[in-house]
Amino acid sequence: MLAGVLYALVAGLMWGLVFLAPQMLPEYPAALLSVGRYLAFGLIALPLAWFDRAALRQLSRSDWLEALKLAAVGNLLYYLCLASAIQRAGGPLPTMLIGTLPVVIAICANLRDHRRDGRLPWLRLLPSLLLIAIGIGCVNSVELDALRRDTGADLGRYLGGAVLACLAVACWTWYPLRNADWLRDHPGRSPRTWATAQGVATLPLALVGFVLLWLGNSLGGGEFAMPLGPQPARFLLLMAAIGLFASWLGTLCWNEASQRLPTALVGQLIVFETLAALSYAFVWRGEAPLPLTLLGVALLVAGVLWALRVRPEPVAAEGHAG
Repeated sequence: MLAGVLYALVAGLMWGLVFLAPQMLPEYPAALLSVGRYLAFGLIALPLAWFDRAALRQLSRSDWLEALKLAAVGNLLYYLCLASAIQRAGGPLPTMLIGTLPVVIAICANLRDHRRDGRLPWLRLLPSLLLIAIGIGCVNSVELDALRRDTGADLGRYLGGAVLACLAVACWTWYPLRNADWLRDHPGRSPRTWATAQGVATLPLALVGFVLLWLGNSLGGGEFAMPLGPQPARFLLLMAAIGLFASWLGTLCWNEASQRLPTALVGQLIVFETLAALSYAFVWRGEAPLPLTLLGVALLVAGVLWALRVRPEPVAAEGHAG
């Protein structure tokens, strides 16, 4: 349990970095940020794949197809929606909507995976879900109040960002559930190998996306300076950093956590990503969070700690008891 929580914590710290890139490169199209990130992830995965080639050869065609699906939805589509949302609505709103993932995933996992992982009693799980939801609400209320005070805010653009963030939530509700399914069905396979396989599967998708963006920009007479944009050094450095730390290392740590914890609990630990992203956002802004924001963060942490005290009850045992 402790090792699983620590792996999830490191994954959250790594994944929080991806919320910074769209704010640091606001003039870059979200699609370019998405394919750039996963081109870096794929290129990083190639030498790792060479060292892990014996284990990768053991993956079947259906395994590679699953890795391709996870790469397309959990990587490219998710980050396309998230980066677009951040560029339209700013960092905090998408961060907090993504912060609902612990609640959404816990509910979905408890509904679909109770036979495999045991059922987390709803009444015992409810306090942690409420604490997390209230904490998210506290932080979000601060950001919405700031938006109302901004006379130059574009409400339509803001709402569009909210819709895109909800699509990102949908992508990342699907991803950890399907990813955990594969890891639980293949307990003898290394989480490191599976992380590398997803990186290898992502590379051709990202490469095709990059080429299509370049061609579309050239044929359409776009003014954006393809292929690396107006800040090539910053773009390359950021893509390499999040490709290594967020995409590969984050996925590896998440896979390790997924093998050690019930899906409903590991889903709630995505709250670490929200806390990390908020912390990085305030550092980037150069301002301290308000007391209500700090209260929300405390409630999020309390909700996670409460959830870790809840143990799943085997479904078979419940049936015999009846």
